[in-house]
Amino acid sequence: MGPTTLDRIIELQKNPACIRNLCILAHVDHGKTTLADCLVASNGIISSRQAGKLRYLDSREDEQIRGITMKSSAISLHFQEGDEDFLLNLIDSPGHVDFSSEVSTAVRLCDGAIVVVDAVEGVCPQTQVVLRQAWLENIRPVLVINKIDRLIVELKFTPQEAYAHLQKIMEQVNAITGTLFTSRVMEKQAEKTKEEQGCETPLGDQVYDWSAGLEEADDSHLYFSPDQGNVVFASALDGWGFSIRHFALMYSERMGINPEVLLKTLWGDFYLNAKAKKIMKGAQVKGKKPLFVQLVLDNIWSLYNAVVTHRDKEKVEKVLASLGVKVMARDSRHSDPKVLLSAICSQWLPVSQAVLSMVCNKLPSPLHIAAERVEKLMSVGVRRFDTLPERTQELKNAFLQCSSNENAPVIVFVSKMVAVETKALPHNKKRPLTQAEISQCRELARQRHAERMAAGQQNHSVNALVDIQSGGLCKGDEIATEGLKESKTEEQRETFIAFARVYSGVVKKGQRIFILGPKYDPAQGLSMLPEHCSPSDSLPEVPHLSCCSIENIYLLMGRELEELEEVPSGNVLGIRGLEDFILKSATISTTPACPPFTPLNIEASPIVRVAIEPKHPGEMPKLVRGMRLLNQADPCAEVLIQETGEHVLITAGEVHLQRCLDDIKDRFAKIEISASKPIIPFRETVVRPPKVDMVNEDLGKQQKVAVIHQVKDEVSHGHATETLHVDSSGLVTLTTPNKLATVSVRAIPLPQEVTCLLENSSALIRTLEQVNMTLREGRNLDISVRTLEAITNLKAQLESKLQGRKWRNAVEHIWAFGPRRCGPNILLNKLEGYQRPSFWQYLCQEDKSGKDGAQAKNIREFDNSIVSGFQLATLSGPMCEEPLMGVCFCIERWDVQSLNWKHENTFEEMATFQEALGTIKAPESTDALEVTPTHPSQAKRYQDITSEDCYGHVSGQLIAAMKEACRHAFQAQPQRLMAAMYTCEIMTTADVLGKVYGVVGKREGRILHEEMKEGTEIFIIKAVVPVAESFGFADEIRKKTSGRASPQMVFSHWEVISSDPYWVPTTEEEYLHFGEKADSSNQALKYMNAVRRRKGLYVEEKIVEHAEKQRTLSKNK
Repeated sequence: MGPTTLDRIIELQKNPACIRNLCILAHVDHGKTTLADCLVASNGIISSRQAGKLRYLDSREDEQIRGITMKSSAISLHFQEGDEDFLLNLIDSPGHVDFSSEVSTAVRLCDGAIVVVDAVEGVCPQTQVVLRQAWLENIRPVLVINKIDRLIVELKFTPQEAYAHLQKIMEQVNAITGTLFTSRVMEKQAEKTKEEQGCETPLGDQVYDWSAGLEEADDSHLYFSPDQGNVVFASALDGWGFSIRHFALMYSERMGINPEVLLKTLWGDFYLNAKAKKIMKGAQVKGKKPLFVQLVLDNIWSLYNAVVTHRDKEKVEKVLASLGVKVMARDSRHSDPKVLLSAICSQWLPVSQAVLSMVCNKLPSPLHIAAERVEKLMSVGVRRFDTLPERTQELKNAFLQCSSNENAPVIVFVSKMVAVETKALPHNKKRPLTQAEISQCRELARQRHAERMAAGQQNHSVNALVDIQSGGLCKGDEIATEGLKESKTEEQRETFIAFARVYSGVVKKGQRIFILGPKYDPAQGLSMLPEHCSPSDSLPEVPHLSCCSIENIYLLMGRELEELEEVPSGNVLGIRGLEDFILKSATISTTPACPPFTPLNIEASPIVRVAIEPKHPGEMPKLVRGMRLLNQADPCAEVLIQETGEHVLITAGEVHLQRCLDDIKDRFAKIEISASKPIIPFRETVVRPPKVDMVNEDLGKQQKVAVIHQVKDEVSHGHATETLHVDSSGLVTLTTPNKLATVSVRAIPLPQEVTCLLENSSALIRTLEQVNMTLREGRNLDISVRTLEAITNLKAQLESKLQGRKWRNAVEHIWAFGPRRCGPNILLNKLEGYQRPSFWQYLCQEDKSGKDGAQAKNIREFDNSIVSGFQLATLSGPMCEEPLMGVCFCIERWDVQSLNWKHENTFEEMATFQEALGTIKAPESTDALEVTPTHPSQAKRYQDITSEDCYGHVSGQLIAAMKEACRHAFQAQPQRLMAAMYTCEIMTTADVLGKVYGVVGKREGRILHEEMKEGTEIFIIKAVVPVAESFGFADEIRKKTSGRASPQMVFSHWEVISSDPYWVPTTEEEYLHFGEKADSSNQALKYMNAVRRRKGLYVEEKIVEHAEKQRTLSKNK
């Protein structure tokens, strides 16, 4: 198909029924961008010969150098099938795990996805991730099995072996889809049963019949099968691809068989009975060649044998004659056989035709958006869709209708902000001169030349001609200089374009719209604004709502932008003018009734930190501005300033970090920067006392007691013993300096499964904390059944995992979680007589706090002080000021003395103070004391004392005391560091397995398992590697294996480092084994000292050892 004009695309944008919004998803190096090149070449944007080599949608220089996609980019394509015209808004997304946030931004804007799978490597980790992302966003996928040529050329498979291999790949993909489908059905069935039985029934008493839901649900349309038309077999690099419909139509004419019959039997256990001239079932049992092998794969294998393997010219000519394909003479004479192969296949089985036809027939248009997806997008946080305001619920029809009428509300979602150089915008580009302008310039040049010739100024004539030839208009030198200065300043600026999709209405240039922040509440907005207000009106200020004007709107065409006047509903577009109002993503609308969309599902969490500073301190403002721009341009990068003043950049991985640093240096700040070594996050925890020592000998009780005494000795060095007491069981009792409050705290390690559960449920705990806060404020909040079910399930899981005598009723006595009120640490209430409101009070709907005694009333005033001290203690532990993880702090004693005596002492001090001034005489009792200050300074002193808050000092000192008590209780237990761990999947061949194992072992990693892909020489090794040891791991493993091993690392979990950082030899066996100094490498101590040194904390290390053995060496002469 030839090139498509902009006018044709604008015309197609007005018909949402012919629009397909889709993205390409795959594991890294499975051929997404190569396939996108083939689709782009079908529109004449690039040459078909350059498809796969140009990588048109990889517009960044580092993308071209590395050969991987780092930014998702969009392009609009025109496709004609029969009499119908289609507009395809295609988004190419990255496959590398570091850039999975870009996949999330692409998936949100689409209705369908092309999932690409390598025919040799099969389903890889990132393939599973992208299928899950597509499922969570409720978009429909289609499958392309790419690189089938590798089965022929590299693996030397026969057609029969290749058929069996392709079947296994399809089974793997369908297994993932089946798992996702089953989980959704079980969730729905659980919600349905919960609604029928009522929310008051405890989870443990319910018995769900999962099988009933699975039997009733129809999942036939979800799976990939060639006979359903949602699978294409391709080799994008060689330019060919097909669905079985193509061969069914071709063979139906030759064999006289109904094409529908061939369509159902070309894939499966069917074979052709030549004698009976019938298609029969049971090819595998009878040892017959399947129909797919006989009619499809045999032909492709024969073509490769003739062209690539044997280079048989006579056979090639027969193939060309049978296919009716004409090839140019230069292609047939080319030294590279792949050129001839591509020339034949691009005419016989064009991959763009097969893929785009499948997309148009199998993927939905914007008109067919699912109602379930709309409700999910509009239900933010814990809010149920049916609890939203009535005007907000009416907007659901606007989504479903996808209307472009003038009265339809404009609803647009911005998934990310894209940084574009200002000179690349359409209105800043030099446009070619028209014939009229060229003739006008020529005439002006002649007149000016004639005038100057008459005046005898030959030198000016030459300069004028040069100016005319360069395309400039005939203007004064002063104006030209000003224009040059302006152009230079424009080139140095970055402009942000909002990458967005219109769900309803028409977006127009210059239109006023509302920007809805993520915390915007439509109910609050509607109550504060007039009923039929618009963004152009003068409106009162509403929280998280702002207004702005759209400056320009663009059609996204890969590396190019085309300016438009308006974009109707159902299309993907770029919007300029929102950079001051949107940080990363947002919802924009013309009605305040629209709710903000649910946040994007970001799979990879940023974990790698570096501190950045400019090489020249005077350029710090440029660095700050550059980091602010990077934070806005990258959906996954985070920028923060630490308490130490360091500017810290947080990224998802090593490749992502390098790209962000290059962006700051070359695009956003344009200065020389220096980055620190990666700041590795750790966690601090406690473990149960070990039963054996470092040489596996049983430990006696005396060592445990010795450890406790050692901790007490260490504690006594820095604190007064009269305020701190540590008993032999690890209970720490601390008294505030003013002797008004005493707390006793014990630290207990949480079971590992409980820690993992709390870490994975942090968002749910945060939601429950918000609900409890609204209940304390006297407000009620309607939450969705799904959220309520998740909270109930979390409580039930905690009760089932916290078993034993010491955890009896522990879940009901949870006081708080920390740090930040949603972390994996627990504060437990073990106080007698203090029945504070339960953390799960929303589930109980009961408040037992009315039964508290007078002591509880006093304590309740300081409840927040205890929680605040706990939050501070869990935020920075005593080992190296890193957050705690998996620790339970039990408060077993908490005494607050009566405050009446304090006021008596205050008045006695006041009387003494005024008696000293000679103003009054001291009375016999403080009860008859009446103070009348006469001097202004006396009056101020009196006012300060009498207006003092009755518990101000107690509250502040209690926070500090609680924090210190938690830290000492932590130190009274065996302490350990926890390291962040990557799960590493390595694909390699058998001959370099030993080198891979060597690199993993050197990096403190361990191999979990390895398996060989059946029918190939590829081994898949799964390992875990500490994040602290992962930098340079990918480069080292490629060097050691000569590029035959490629690791994919993604953050997995936190793991306790077994070695004790404070260990010293204590037993005779340990002295014999480790020596008196015990100076063998302690990994935990090395990590801890590195963190303490970076943070400026004290590090206990010997600078000089055995000084008597040192000597000064003379210099070599």
